[in-house]
Amino acid sequence: MGNIEQNDINHIIDNIMNDYSQGRDIDSMEVFHQPDMDVIIDILHKLLRVFYPGFYREKVYKYYNERNNLAVLIEDIMYHLQQQIAIVLHNRDEYLDCDEECTEREAYLITKKFFNEIPKIRAYLDTDMQAAFDGDPAANGKDEIVLCYPGLLATTINRIAHELFVLDVPLIPRMMSEYAHSRTGVDIHPGAVIGKYFFIDHATGIVIGSTTKIGDHVKVYQGVTLGALSTRKGQLLHGVKRHPTIEDNVTIYAGASVLGGDTVIGHDTVIGSNAFITSSVAPNSRISIENKSIHVENQKVKKEDLDDSTWFYII
Repeated sequence: MGNIEQNDINHIIDNIMNDYSQGRDIDSMEVFHQPDMDVIIDILHKLLRVFYPGFYREKVYKYYNERNNLAVLIEDIMYHLQQQIAIVLHNRDEYLDCDEECTEREAYLITKKFFNEIPKIRAYLDTDMQAAFDGDPAANGKDEIVLCYPGLLATTINRIAHELFVLDVPLIPRMMSEYAHSRTGVDIHPGAVIGKYFFIDHATGIVIGSTTKIGDHVKVYQGVTLGALSTRKGQLLHGVKRHPTIEDNVTIYAGASVLGGDTVIGHDTVIGSNAFITSSVAPNSRISIENKSIHVENQKVKKEDLDDSTWFYII
């Protein structure tokens, strides 16, 4: 491979710098006004130790006593969360002209409000853990659910992000939910309101939109979408309820889609796999899709004719 000519590098740099100067949104270079994704992820990992103290622990564990350990951990999380919130508050109109002291003070108040909600969040998570244990006969214990089930991880991060969303924190809740999405394949917008005893079984490929409302004792399987009917109006729909309401004691099986802000799934309803629902369903309903019949022919094959390409059944 030949040497790279300095003149070529300078020419490329000049071209890119000229491209930066066009004043487009993509040209913004205010990198220090943006939250740090690595810090947000670190905050989440440390919050997991707060929420599940017997399951997540520090790699280098220094034992003083339980209270002192928690104090050190909380102080660390609060400091970094306050810093990140202070950065993103500039995205809210009321803080555009706020100086650094003002944003730091407001960030501290928001951080304190969030930490005061931790017992409430943990109470919900305890019901989610119980719902997973009760609802999955493959579970060998609750430790397995906490450490191995991506559905509970996604739900945990969503409950954290949702509290920050309720406190009008910009950007950070969505960053948290997208981290959960990348880890688990479960995409829950932090604006979604989710009741107690929520269980996601075989969690992957699940989408829950921002204005979704979910009651208590709801169970969803892989590939379920709780989405909007249409987003063609774009930002004109911002803040409008576009996603369904799921009442208590509803089960939604794999691949089902429930769409629309006016769609209400009544309590104690079961929605079968691959159903496509765009209107409300009465309570105590059973929704199923009638499958086309599948013809299976048993093809007899001699043992000497077998090879890697032989199919035993023709569908």
